[in-house]
Amino acid sequence: MSAEAPADTVPADPAAAPPPAARAGRRTLAVMLLLTALGVVLVLTAAGRVWAEGTAGTLEVSVTGGKISELPAGLALVALAAAVAVFAVRGAGRLAVGVLTLLAGLGAAAAAVAGAGDTAALDAEAARKLALTGSAATGVGHTAWPWVALLGGLLLAVAGLLTVRFGRGWPAMGSRYEAPGGKAPAKRKAAAESPADLWKALDRGEDPTAG
Repeated sequence: MSAEAPADTVPADPAAAPPPAARAGRRTLAVMLLLTALGVVLVLTAAGRVWAEGTAGTLEVSVTGGKISELPAGLALVALAAAVAVFAVRGAGRLAVGVLTLLAGLGAAAAAVAGAGDTAALDAEAARKLALTGSAATGVGHTAWPWVALLGGLLLAVAGLLTVRFGRGWPAMGSRYEAPGGKAPAKRKAAAESPADLWKALDRGEDPTAG
């Protein structure tokens, strides 16, 4: 009497679960996207808030981060575009995208630090309100929003580092988004069996009788 294998023994399917390297790649990709999204939100939100405030005579004056410097918001958008481009490029392209994101994040952080103590934009706003050239704001105070923008820039820089380090192993855009290969015309000819298909082939400029 021959021994039988247990009924519940099922051969392992190698395609059922992705290899550890693929899982790690997806995790680092998810972290990069999360850091990019969070960094962009922090920088753009901070850029729209008041960074400096003071008085001009009896008038209160204030300026937002965007008026002090347009660099943080602009570089954050560059980093966002670079994160989207990760899915469209491979190999050395991923490295270039990562370096671009890293530089954009560091640039946004540096611009935020430079704008944290800037009073030129506030003085210009005071002169505009008083209609007096050369007027300067008094009782100047600064908010914490520049440091929020700094944090956002640093998160973008970390996202860039992750792209440089792990980007080559991340999944790319699926083949269904790529241009059709040279086999597509042959498939169309093989499928052109009905009269309607023959007319469609003629409309495309193809010879349906060609072998």
